[in-house]
Amino acid sequence: TADRLVEAEQLARSVSDPNSQNPLVLYVGPAVLYRRAHIPGAKSIGPTSEPDGLKNLGSEAQTLGRDRELVLYCGCCPWEVCPNVRPAFRTLQGMGFKRVKVLYLPHNLTQDWIKKGFPIQKGESH
Repeated sequence: TADRLVEAEQLARSVSDPNSQNPLVLYVGPAVLYRRAHIPGAKSIGPTSEPDGLKNLGSEAQTLGRDRELVLYCGCCPWEVCPNVRPAFRTLQGMGFKRVKVLYLPHNLTQDWIKKGFPIQKGESH
């Protein structure tokens, strides 16, 4: 639903502001795309359309406070068909997280984030 989405412009402002209390950004797509370019500070979980990705997500989230603000994103493909964001969202909701949002990327990370000039990191920083 719309109240569970965050727009790219909003998240870009947040990650660019050193005084902002940033949400924990979790990348739930393929590792190869993460290494090419990812949102600064994002933690790579792996594709949550696969059992290992969901297991990694559960392990990562286990230590977090349930009121922590989390933003999930993938951006591997168009929003309507992304196999990763919905399973990740449902998993975190099922674990009791109340402040989970999904970055709305209608096309993909390249078109909806990188080409708009929003900040990126490359490599395996997290």
